[in-house]
Amino acid sequence: MQSGFRLFPEQASTFAPQVDYLYGFLIAVTTFFTGLIVVLVVGFAIKYRRRPGREEAEHTETGMGLELLWTAIPSVLVLVMFVWGAALFLAESVPPKGAQDIYVVGRQWMWKVQHPNGRREINELHVAAGRAVKLTLASQDVVHSFYIPAFRIKQDAIPGQYRTMWFQPTQPGEYHLFCAEYCGTDHSRMIGRIVVMEDIDYQKWLGGVTEQTPVEEGRELFVQLDCISCHGTGSRQRCPPLGNLFGKQEQLENGQTVPVDEAYVRESILEPKAKIVRGYEPVMPSFNGQVTEEQILALIAYIKSLAPEPSEQPEKVQR
Repeated sequence: MQSGFRLFPEQASTFAPQVDYLYGFLIAVTTFFTGLIVVLVVGFAIKYRRRPGREEAEHTETGMGLELLWTAIPSVLVLVMFVWGAALFLAESVPPKGAQDIYVVGRQWMWKVQHPNGRREINELHVAAGRAVKLTLASQDVVHSFYIPAFRIKQDAIPGQYRTMWFQPTQPGEYHLFCAEYCGTDHSRMIGRIVVMEDIDYQKWLGGVTEQTPVEEGRELFVQLDCISCHGTGSRQRCPPLGNLFGKQEQLENGQTVPVDEAYVRESILEPKAKIVRGYEPVMPSFNGQVTEEQILALIAYIKSLAPEPSEQPEKVQR
């Protein structure tokens, strides 16, 4: 993080130069046409002003070629802006394979971060330079917005939804993290920092953690909430087995199919009767109000990790 006035934040991700090029193009086009319009307005006001001997405006005719020209030029420029912006938006929306998964939960007034190995942070996010990072965002209360100016990325965290964003930092350093959506009286204090480290330093920082990983926490919750009884393979099974299910398509009672992703699993936990799987009765109770967003993310991580052999079930733990 650098102090003092800067016209633009430093460029610290692979997206930053691309966003700045597009922004510069928009500024250049806007400046050019603004200046052109000002010059023409002033020039025409002087040339065609009322003066002695000219009480009525002169009638002029414009050729069709000129009409087509000043229609075509703005149309082409707007089309270029749209295609360029859409391509950049799509690139920012689809994380590459192998990107590191990190969970982020926003709440008044802090960001809670959990790494795959279980390490947790509050209002800080440590990442490795040169490594793609995928963030899965959720909100515990109101709408927040995860904004890193130096990376030129921003994504809303909305209650009841999962949003993803990804970035690849390019240089070590510390960068500002803001909530860019007004979220209450202490919104201005919902700030933090992104710490980009060399890979070897990041591995040292990440190591030596004794906290539960999201998969381990989800496995424990899966047993404590007695999900294992209905989703297992024994005589008490009354719900679909979950082994190797994540990422597949699930057929519903109404004939539709839905992808088994984070949003579907979350909805099934909180509103199990919203989408009933074909061949099963709507017997699952709702866990709305019984689990936090962080616990739901842990359950999702565990379901993602389940092997295709449904017979392998976690042992029950002592409560």
